Amino acid sequence: MSRARVIDLVVVLPGIMGSRLADADGKPVWDLSGSALWRGLRTFGGVVKGLRLPKDIGDDHPGDGVVPTGLMPDVHAIPGIWQPVDGYTDLLGWLERTFTVARGENLLPFPYDWRLSCRYNAERLRDTLARELPRWQASAPERREARVVLICHSMGGLIARHYVECLGGHEVTRRLITLGTPHRGSLDALGHLVNGLRKGWGRLGVDLSAFARSLPSLHQLTPDYTCVAGPGGLAYARDLPGLPGIDPWLLKDAAAFHANLRRAAPAAPLHAITGIRQPTLTTAEYADDVLTPLWLIDGIDERGDGTVPRLSARPTNADNTDYAVPESHTPCEQHGALQNNRGVRDALCGLLGHARPFHRGDEDATVPLSVLAPSFLAPGDPYEVAVTIPPETPDHDALHLTAELRPTDGAKPLSRTIRPLGEGRYTATFPAPEPGAYRLAVRVSHRTETTVTALTLVGGSGE
Repeated sequence: MSRARVIDLVVVLPGIMGSRLADADGKPVWDLSGSALWRGLRTFGGVVKGLRLPKDIGDDHPGDGVVPTGLMPDVHAIPGIWQPVDGYTDLLGWLERTFTVARGENLLPFPYDWRLSCRYNAERLRDTLARELPRWQASAPERREARVVLICHSMGGLIARHYVECLGGHEVTRRLITLGTPHRGSLDALGHLVNGLRKGWGRLGVDLSAFARSLPSLHQLTPDYTCVAGPGGLAYARDLPGLPGIDPWLLKDAAAFHANLRRAAPAAPLHAITGIRQPTLTTAEYADDVLTPLWLIDGIDERGDGTVPRLSARPTNADNTDYAVPESHTPCEQHGALQNNRGVRDALCGLLGHARPFHRGDEDATVPLSVLAPSFLAPGDPYEVAVTIPPETPDHDALHLTAELRPTDGAKPLSRTIRPLGEGRYTATFPAPEPGAYRLAVRVSHRTETTVTALTLVGGSGE
């Protein structure tokens, strides 16, 4: 199949933890993914103290010699910081197979030090594109009018927005595409900061919570909307004094970061791709130094991609700018797998200037699956999956659903038929998996277009 022509410089930005990091000697300090992930996390604690950032870091680099070296290739996660996310190797390969882009030419993976503030990394992006775009434009006469297309997963979208909207990047950007970006933050980030490492995973040798709480980036992922329930209704987390685990200065600075984005309506088109229908924590109650996450906001379950609430996955700027971004595409998919979702790639075809391939049948006949599966599983625990289907779906109580739990190390997957419980609810249970990283694929039998992918990391004994 011939590749579709693209003359622009296509830049791919990963989410938090999605970039490999090395020290000044080139030794990897964060490069754990796939089958090595759970084993590496047991010794990862040994380098955490060196990665922890000083309290007054602000938008600077700590001068510790740590540099980004590439994008994470496979499933990756750090318990207590963010949920598991799939790698970017498949996305980059698909872009090269589908379009006239190539790494080293006009396909630019942009790794960054995800510990640091989004402002710092946006400045790095600006400096990189100031070199790379003129290089590409000068490589052939027909490329003189080339501009930048930014494809950003999760936190990468916040970095790109700051570049485009606050650092003049709109002058060279053709379009900015965000995949599950928490434009208004994520309750998961707040929960990790307040509650620390999830019970059942232990301390992995050191206090990873202290490392997480030193990161400006993680504070910049906390909700920029009223999310904590109190006597007077929902309140901003930044307005609640004394939240444990929170650096008040970093939380205040995160609020200023989001306020600047709200005030800066961009000249470059922004396209928000939003995962929907997945159970997603959106608000919380706080009592006795514990943050208890909740599914509802004002009594409504708006859901999202399992990590980023739907209300947060597209930016809504200040009213006086009259700028609100519509959802360009709403796949029924989970956060960590959005970049590899088939429907998302169809949407990317259209956003890169080409007709979307029509090979998925009648979109009205698709079945919207909501999948709830553990992101982190303690050793010895059974793997339980819950699926719901909205009542307006034809035969929502009589569909044949399957679940496949596939280890990332290539071992034989396990399959289960998902048992109906009535009222659109289904369930399945796998025996306790061996330690490692897994992809769970849930679908209506023989209909791959309905697949929802969840990612899970299973701990080992002694963690």
